[in-house]
Amino acid sequence: MADNDVRMWSMLCHLAALFGLLLPSLGAVVGPLVFWLLKRLDHPAIDAAGKESLNFQLSILIYSWVLGVLGAATAFILIGFLFLGAAVLVGILGLVLAVVASVKTSNGQPYRYPFTIRFLQ
Repeated sequence: MADNDVRMWSMLCHLAALFGLLLPSLGAVVGPLVFWLLKRLDHPAIDAAGKESLNFQLSILIYSWVLGVLGAATAFILIGFLFLGAAVLVGILGLVLAVVASVKTSNGQPYRYPFTIRFLQ
């Protein structure tokens, strides 16, 4: 597989998280999952990028859900609104870092997301 193709598919593994804008919550996981499953066997770099993107998006999903539940459970106390605000910020951070990872991988640099739970090794 040509180097340009590897970089393009690696970038798409990260950029597919923007599908979460169309299908909130699970869309950010479904996008990278589809690209990773389609191309993971074609090149080790694509496999690594797909796993990294999927791990990060799953982590963001968990963080957002936990913060959202905590916020909803404590909304009658003013601190609940802080949890809900943090959940929104975590979602925005997930999208921003997906774009950063896409740019880095399109330039041929591997990218490791911060705060990621490594579900897939």
